[in-house]
Amino acid sequence: MFRHKIKTREDLAQVIGTPPRAKTVIMCHGVFDIVHPGHLRHLMYAKEKADVLVASVTADAHITKADHRPYVPQELRAENLAALEMVDYVIVDLNPTPIDNIRYLRPDYFAKGYEYFAEGIPPRTQEEMDALETYGGEIVFTPGDIVYSSSNLIELQAPKIAVDKLLSLMESEGVGFGDLRKAVRNLSGVKVHVVGDTIIDGYSECTLLGAAPKSPTFSVRLERTELFTGGAGVVARHVKSAGAEVVFSTVLGEDPPKDFALKELGEAGVDCHPVIDRTRPTTY
Repeated sequence: MFRHKIKTREDLAQVIGTPPRAKTVIMCHGVFDIVHPGHLRHLMYAKEKADVLVASVTADAHITKADHRPYVPQELRAENLAALEMVDYVIVDLNPTPIDNIRYLRPDYFAKGYEYFAEGIPPRTQEEMDALETYGGEIVFTPGDIVYSSSNLIELQAPKIAVDKLLSLMESEGVGFGDLRKAVRNLSGVKVHVVGDTIIDGYSECTLLGAAPKSPTFSVRLERTELFTGGAGVVARHVKSAGAEVVFSTVLGEDPPKDFALKELGEAGVDCHPVIDRTRPTTY
């Protein structure tokens, strides 16, 4: 319905043409990890300034502003913007900054939020202004009457989009659920030899007793610890559960985690061939 709005920069250049144009073009650029009211006001204001609004999305590879970002992959971020009525076209910018695409697409206007103007022009914004001036483009600063932070929203309560991410990945790779079912069925009876390090993952639940008086640490009481076989061990378990015949070779220490791993893998039907190294512990 709206994916036709998502273009490569080469296709977009053909659609919008070069200045002087019959229809003016304004471009907005950003991460747009979580589209919030501040983004909507920014885009709506930009659309009022020109006939065609192009939303440029920073590619995943160039987002380093926080841990585990972007939360929403670039394909989904592009679709989110394309679904908005005021947005005419969307591109994913594969460059670290929008400067190269400004020079390539030559929009009549380039919109930035008010925060890039209120306390002086940042160096990167000045570089964007310099690129616009090379062909007569103009920068437009949109009002900052509504200010939100995608990072703060994600930290407050991250949206549950695991299924959306999976669907987007499958679509980009041309894979359907039928292909996944076929791949799982084809694993039945296949002989697989998994080689790697077994890692025992432990999750401990504690009760808070209070803060330590002389250091910024908490005092807690251990309630319970739950262990899971991880590392190459969990790969062996998953492949076995899919129907394959699995032989697993790994190095373990002579310790209780070794006994736990062999018991859990044996119960899962994995044929284990461990090398016991008494000079090292099982990875935990």
